[in-house]
Amino acid sequence: MFRPLALRYRQIRARTEALAAPLSPEDQAVQSMPDASPAKWHRAHTTWFFETFLLLPHRPGYRRFREEFGYLFNSYYESAGPRHARPKRGMLTRPSTAEIGDYRAHVDAAMAELLRDPPQPVLPLIELGLQHEEQHQELLLTDILHALAQNPLYPPYDPGWRDPAAAAGPASYLEGPEGLVEIGWAGEGFAFDNEAPRHQVFLTPYRITDRLVSNAEWLDFMAAGGYRTPGLWMSDGWAACQAEDWEAPLHWQPGEGGWRQFTLAGLRPVDPAAPVRHISWYEAEAFARWAGRRLPTEAEWEAASGLPGFRDAGGAGLAMDRQRLSSLSRLPPLGGCGRRVQRQIHGGADGAARRLAGHPARPCATELPQLLPAGRALAIRRAAAGGGRGMSQALLRGAATAQRSALLADALAGLSAARKTLPCKWLYDAEGARLFEAITRLPEYYPTRTETRILRDQAPAIAEAVGPGAAVVEFGPGDGAKAALLLPGLAAPAAYVPVDIAPEWLEGAASRVAAALPDLPVLPVVADFTLPFALPPGLGRAPRLGFFPGSTIGNFEPEEAVAFLRRARTTLGRGARLLLGADLVKDPAVLEAAYDDAAGVTAAFNLNLLHRLNREVGADFDVSAFHHRAIWNAALERVEMHLVSLWAQQVRLAGRVIRFEVGETIHTESSHKYRPERLASLAEAAGWRAVAAWTDPERLFSVWLLEAG
Repeated sequence: MFRPLALRYRQIRARTEALAAPLSPEDQAVQSMPDASPAKWHRAHTTWFFETFLLLPHRPGYRRFREEFGYLFNSYYESAGPRHARPKRGMLTRPSTAEIGDYRAHVDAAMAELLRDPPQPVLPLIELGLQHEEQHQELLLTDILHALAQNPLYPPYDPGWRDPAAAAGPASYLEGPEGLVEIGWAGEGFAFDNEAPRHQVFLTPYRITDRLVSNAEWLDFMAAGGYRTPGLWMSDGWAACQAEDWEAPLHWQPGEGGWRQFTLAGLRPVDPAAPVRHISWYEAEAFARWAGRRLPTEAEWEAASGLPGFRDAGGAGLAMDRQRLSSLSRLPPLGGCGRRVQRQIHGGADGAARRLAGHPARPCATELPQLLPAGRALAIRRAAAGGGRGMSQALLRGAATAQRSALLADALAGLSAARKTLPCKWLYDAEGARLFEAITRLPEYYPTRTETRILRDQAPAIAEAVGPGAAVVEFGPGDGAKAALLLPGLAAPAAYVPVDIAPEWLEGAASRVAAALPDLPVLPVVADFTLPFALPPGLGRAPRLGFFPGSTIGNFEPEEAVAFLRRARTTLGRGARLLLGADLVKDPAVLEAAYDDAAGVTAAFNLNLLHRLNREVGADFDVSAFHHRAIWNAALERVEMHLVSLWAQQVRLAGRVIRFEVGETIHTESSHKYRPERLASLAEAAGWRAVAAWTDPERLFSVWLLEAG
């Protein structure tokens, strides 16, 4: 999926903030060892990069947010001037995390202007800055994992964090490529300088295991006295093992039920099938001796990574703890490459931010003596916490973490208000989505089936009004069912562009439409459609047709609806059209029944929000102490959903006590209903004019075609 540079910049910068969101100001300030950095320093340093190397030289008139930040947040860039000592970054209690947020916003605003029309010479530098920030995302997680591990309470970074599933089955050997082979980066696009040039190396015959070394194998090594047998170790490695009292990988703790491992989700039992991680090169080399094998060279590893069955080759490398590494080996300058290297990716606590996708792993140079014949090689491949999973899974994990942080923020703000509210978007977790699908099939709930009927019955009229060759851009496609109904009736549609913030929703919608129309280009876009975003390339001059069904427009307050329609007009461009579903004002009894059905499904849907708060952000709602209520607000012409407290009670959320009086409500959703003249007025205020409108015989629902002025 193509993402324009400005959109990619926003997404990567937002990813950093999402990763920092679960951390308190105290968490963000701590520096647990000289080689680590505080989370707020990572946030500021990546911002300093764009300010120093992009904005100051290439944006005339730009002024630094604060002059002192040039000194505080430089790292090792000699050409950029002096810098604060790395081991003392944890002393920087000021500036605050809030001011770092202001710094990021200041630079992002200026970068948005630069990215509107960036000069061609700065494009590689922008790409370098984005790659740099993704590396620091990995470092931020690596460093906070180490910091939290120093706390005897072992607080989790994110209790919901899940490591990827381990490769199933025992390891087997693959015959590695031999003779004269090529290694190094030779592809298109970005690569670090130490990944090139592509060159030839000569490899003698060897075999390499097809998966990561597991915790079970490491437990066997420990049980056999691996940490107590000096003959397995290099002399300086054994000295460090003795001096630092190593007995297991870093972050492992003995317990009554066996070994436990501290992870981003907190202390967990060691999973025997999971890959071993957080070990130094000396431990890996001792293990290889004990196993009667050796570690592969960089060239062997890279050459074998393309073999069928070589699992988790992307992101391959031994997970080295940077604390142990820094105290045990002398590394050459960045970009240097030893004769044999142990692979590592700039920290990489979850491996999510930078996927290699064909790049050889970025090496830290360390000599690896070959102890056994080349015919028997053991690959110990990188498995930092969460590593080894594809980018889409990493994005989903990141999206889940960011969503939990945003949910908590919205809940604290809404439930602390004089009139308690929760945004309706939080109704739709997996269970909420399932319940809503059930709601759409209820006899009382008319909107879905009525709109579907209009789209089906009026298909020829809609197609004639829209015209041929339209590129259809759907805002919030859901499961794609309505697009799959609309598109076949249009005359030669040019493309389908579903837009949603959730990749899993997009995948379902895109797959459904692609299955129905295999010859139609499907170009999904990951974006919050309530904010500005860029359409994908490849649409050419095809006329744009926005598609916003379901009367989702009714969930906006009137001024928000105008703002959305205005942004949609800007995104779609001059002459675009918008097919808009809108529910109509009708008998209040019909409306209230649709939002408070006899079977209680809508009640379960609304109450599920409290279950979600308990599950995802640690609230302690007694769900049975609340009742679902739907009312018609005649003055505002909207149906409101509320959760009503049945008695005086208090709820704890993130250390706060939230009190409820008898009958006090949480307003969870508003669904505005429209009179035709009111909808036309909203559209006109946003720069649209009504071209056509269709409704059902009972005049329950309407579908409008708007044209941009």
